[in-house]
Amino acid sequence: MDTDLLLNLGVALGVGLLIGAERERRQAAKSGSGAAGIRTFTVASLAGALGMIVGGVVMLAAATGVVGVLVALGYWRTRGDKDPGLTTEIALVVTTLIGALAVQAPQMAAMVGVGVAILLAGRNRLHHFVSDVLTEEELEAALILGAATLVVLPLLPNQAMGPFGAINPQTVWKLVVLVLAIGAAGHVAVRALGARFGLPVAGLASGFVSSTATIGAMGARAKAAPEAMAAAVAGAVLSTVATVIQMVVVLAATSLPTLQAMALPLGCAGAAAAAYGIVFTVIGFRHTSPEEADPGKAVSLVAALTFGAILAAVMLGSAALRAWFGEAGSIAAAGLAGLADTHAAAISVAALVASERMTADAAVLPILAALSSNTVSKIVFATTAGGRAFALRVVPGLLLVILAAWLGAMPGLAGLTLAAPR
Repeated sequence: MDTDLLLNLGVALGVGLLIGAERERRQAAKSGSGAAGIRTFTVASLAGALGMIVGGVVMLAAATGVVGVLVALGYWRTRGDKDPGLTTEIALVVTTLIGALAVQAPQMAAMVGVGVAILLAGRNRLHHFVSDVLTEEELEAALILGAATLVVLPLLPNQAMGPFGAINPQTVWKLVVLVLAIGAAGHVAVRALGARFGLPVAGLASGFVSSTATIGAMGARAKAAPEAMAAAVAGAVLSTVATVIQMVVVLAATSLPTLQAMALPLGCAGAAAAAYGIVFTVIGFRHTSPEEADPGKAVSLVAALTFGAILAAVMLGSAALRAWFGEAGSIAAAGLAGLADTHAAAISVAALVASERMTADAAVLPILAALSSNTVSKIVFATTAGGRAFALRVVPGLLLVILAAWLGAMPGLAGLTLAAPR
């Protein structure tokens, strides 16, 4: 007796029973009898498996064709219903094919069968989500993210191009997709948690897109509604936590050795930002609840493309300065780029490490230079958008964060300095 064959038939039997049980319960809930229930689905799954065992693809095609004809007849019989639907009929054909798949790949068949059953059972939740929860703008955002990931990314060349061989189009676009995905994740977090956590949650989520822009927006809110000052400050500083988290993600995607070298500085900076933001979050909870947090756009294609353009320019400029001026050129390039976007500067430096044109330890100083110059930009935004009262609360937190980062890097920088003369 072939035990593997029995296992395959068992998987086909189980899949048919599972999907059939869900369909029969659905029909019972509608107080009516359908064209297919638990027995029909089970037999259809076994028919697919037996067809593959007995006659291969030819017999499977015949069995699937018979099931398709019977499905068409069943749908014709129920055509007078108000909303007959096609879900059960399509599911019956799919179950037949899953039964055939169980003969060759039982684990895959089991996974697909459970997935189909979950999809069918989640009908009400899915319809509610699409009709009442998902907005048209969010659907458009999902399409943009899907197109960027599944259509554009595979078409881009995966090789160094341009002057100095500094730009890899696929690498740049991967990080554009990453910016889109992180922005979408932040939007989902605000939608899921609601407005109860108000501006702190909105600031943390928006910081994944742009911490500098978030600080400016929070400053404008604080100036317009002084009673929301503490919550706006919390949102502004917590956006820096998002900056640190995003830095960890992009460095991990670009160069793990660089991330390891930056682990302590980023950990210290993140802890300082979180502690400062939590203090003002607690203060904000004790005051009148501010206006509801606006989740904003799910993704910002313009922001992501701008990030990609800055990244490409920074990678090119960094490679040029490094070729012309050595290590000092890399530090200068990262510092200037950090005024606009610290992640683009960090990625350009990490890319040099990944291509073995710079050591991971040597990358710490340029990245810290980018973080420092970016802090200057945040201070300017906090002062101009939020005014003196807002700046007096936010600027100490920003300075604390960058000071913590430098203190965390001191042991490594000291070792690098001592090693340089040798």
